[in-house]
Amino acid sequence: MRYLIDNFAEIMAITRTHLVLSLVPLLLGLAIAVPVGALLRGKGLARKVVTTASSLAYTIPSIALFVIIPPLVGLSAIDPLNVIIALTVYSTALLVIAVPAALDTVPAEVTDAADAIGFGRLRRTLTVDLPLALPVFVSTLRVVVVTNIAMVSVGALIGVGGLGKLFTQGYQRDYPDQIIAGIIVTLALALIFDRVVFALGKLATPWTRVDGRGSKWAGGARRGALSGREDPA
Repeated sequence: MRYLIDNFAEIMAITRTHLVLSLVPLLLGLAIAVPVGALLRGKGLARKVVTTASSLAYTIPSIALFVIIPPLVGLSAIDPLNVIIALTVYSTALLVIAVPAALDTVPAEVTDAADAIGFGRLRRTLTVDLPLALPVFVSTLRVVVVTNIAMVSVGALIGVGGLGKLFTQGYQRDYPDQIIAGIIVTLALALIFDRVVFALGKLATPWTRVDGRGSKWAGGARRGALSGREDPA
């Protein structure tokens, strides 16, 4: 703990790098997985193929990806983009499975009603399906953000910045305080961003909050989604 206090400014600089390496792949993964996952809904064979490929991609050890990626894309092994690309692969692999699974939870009567009043597929997906699927999807998103924060540390083994430096340097110097500092900050980041994603999910889905009106509120939210506004029921 003393090391953390004495070297607070340096550790905060490392933490900023760690966050960039964690959150950029998450955003890239979302940008890829949400449209792809939405297109896969209702396409059985394509969904099975993508799900299988994504599951296999997620089982590849991160160290192996750090070795494979540089020669494939023409990067140096110690380029931060190496870690960003690897974590984007992992993020996309999880999220592209989660998106259609979350969309499957949208009640059929809601999608049928949207179709009946003339919503096209794109409009229905953006304004009805995705908002109602958010509560389920956010649970996977929380897993991905915490996993990314943890996995960035592995990049220290190939010389890429992040809190993993505290682990490797602490081990090389036989200095447990440095390792403990890295563990504390990594855990703190994971807990903070887990709660941030949870809170954002709650803000984006007000109909899931308990307010004493139960299913009446949920029904009003669904009707509001179809009409493009919130229905207080």
